[in-house]
Amino acid sequence: MIDPVYVASGFSVGLLVGMTGVGGGSLMTPILIMLFGIHPSTAVGTDLLYAAATKTGGGLVHGWAGTIYWRAVLRLAAGSIPASIVTLLVLWQLDLSAEAARGLVNSVLCFALLLTATALIFRKLVIDKLRVRMERVDDTTIARATVFVGVVLGVLVSISSVGAGAVGVTALLLLYPQLPMVRIIGSDIAHAVPLTLVAGIGHWFMGSTDWQLLGVLLIGSLPGIAIGSYCAVRVPETALRLLLAGILIVVAGKLGSEQWRSPAPNVAVTTERASAATQSAPQIVPVAIGSHSGN
Repeated sequence: MIDPVYVASGFSVGLLVGMTGVGGGSLMTPILIMLFGIHPSTAVGTDLLYAAATKTGGGLVHGWAGTIYWRAVLRLAAGSIPASIVTLLVLWQLDLSAEAARGLVNSVLCFALLLTATALIFRKLVIDKLRVRMERVDDTTIARATVFVGVVLGVLVSISSVGAGAVGVTALLLLYPQLPMVRIIGSDIAHAVPLTLVAGIGHWFMGSTDWQLLGVLLIGSLPGIAIGSYCAVRVPETALRLLLAGILIVVAGKLGSEQWRSPAPNVAVTTERASAATQSAPQIVPVAIGSHSGN
């Protein structure tokens, strides 16, 4: 049975993504963790594929409207895709336990949410201060800086699913001040598609994807982002941006407080148990070996 609450959540987040380029990870992942009780690793893995599908719809709308600056998209992807693959390989090699994975995801998620909120709040101030200076920078430096931003986004998104939206938009505004806002949003959404897809596939291989939940979320999100992309130039962007930043700060505070209150693993007890198991092992192993040898 399709839960209308999940559908409504998908639609609301999709609408915001279409209008602002922000929300695919910074809103949906905390919603899955805090409201629906999904394990953080599963929430990240599911949200990455959700964001890939959702932003594909938004990217198509922006592509048809001609509001994507493909040079910036390719530069970002040149940094983010390799960084995402390396990050996923590291996570796979670490093979974290459920609780360790929860702690890592929550910690990085809190940092990414606060970084996103900061980018939303101070975006205009930073851009106004640096716009003239950035216009004098040569294209080679801009290209290298864009690739570096892509690397940072690749790591953040692969661990927390957050960062491709507000952080990416702010970086693009700073690096390409000559572009209108609608092209910045379109380019950011277009870059997020391959990044979230690669990261999502990696999490799928690691077993942290809920396909049934993903399908229900997409029922609401696909029409939501299509409507939001169409309305992108018709909404009061500043008010919406500040409201979203406030929500992200509250969410980051909530996640951070829960992470701080969570008990740390009792290393001493674990060590004692491991030692006891090691001492008892020799009493059993010779019998087993002798039994096999006799056969």
